[in-house]
Amino acid sequence: MRTPRKAKSEADWLTNLPEAFLDYLDGRRLEEVECIIPDLAGTSRGKAMPSYKFRPDETFFLPISLFYQTISGEYVDMEIENQWLERDVVLTPDMSTATAVPWADDPTLQIICDLGTREGDPLAIAPRNVLRRVLGLYKAQGWKPVVAPELEFYLTKPNTDPNEEIQPPLGRTGRKGASRQVYSMAAVDEYGPVIDTIYDYAEDQGFRIDTVIQEGGAGQIEINLLHGDPLWLADQVFYFKRSIREAALKNGIFATFMAKPIRDEPGSAMHLHQSVVDIKTGKNIFSNKDGSPSDIFRHFIG
Repeated sequence: MRTPRKAKSEADWLTNLPEAFLDYLDGRRLEEVECIIPDLAGTSRGKAMPSYKFRPDETFFLPISLFYQTISGEYVDMEIENQWLERDVVLTPDMSTATAVPWADDPTLQIICDLGTREGDPLAIAPRNVLRRVLGLYKAQGWKPVVAPELEFYLTKPNTDPNEEIQPPLGRTGRKGASRQVYSMAAVDEYGPVIDTIYDYAEDQGFRIDTVIQEGGAGQIEINLLHGDPLWLADQVFYFKRSIREAALKNGIFATFMAKPIRDEPGSAMHLHQSVVDIKTGKNIFSNKDGSPSDIFRHFIG
């Protein structure tokens, strides 16, 4: 997790925001704050408000039914008592996640919120709470997991008609992207303006990218993130997916994380590098002293 800059005044919460955001703000007046959460499919949902309406110690509310939707937005009847009473869930801003919205016209702050019930309990189905429970199981064993995600996505020609087939975009040469260009630097350069915008957005948000490569599909890109804490990396993936779509849109094309957006082209996935460290010793429990795989490593794979 990032360390916010020390506040000059406890009453002025703006001065206690992360360094990257204050650099992005650069003395300008903050106009808007977005309180957001990931739903079960990782879609960003929440509320936007004028900056004067937001305070870090306040709570906000959304209906529980946002977790009753399919990926395409339809509501589903389930065996839940009083499902459609539309009970509110409580959003509590996690200020360690505060970061810029670089594509906004006016200076804007986005913050991921923790979800709880009105009774004060963590909302069990909220994705961040699910991950926290898993991390708690590791901690109970004296272990700390370390992860590094790889995000694969396609840049595509804008398709305003959903009935039309998705096609690769035109690159800087004016040619339609061709497949089978894995690891090609020329293919990465073809979409250089989009990659540059992604870099700019990442810098404004205080994120660090490990590497960018061309994958096997036409217009298919992979961005690797640095190893670190699973919850913070999950938050970054959540932020990056939105940032990448906006970076593409700024350059006149679309970006999609669909598993198989283009027929006859390779699918996209998100690979997750994983290791587990013993908290006391700092040693990787997957490896014996001689470097050979440990029994725990084999059980982990199993």
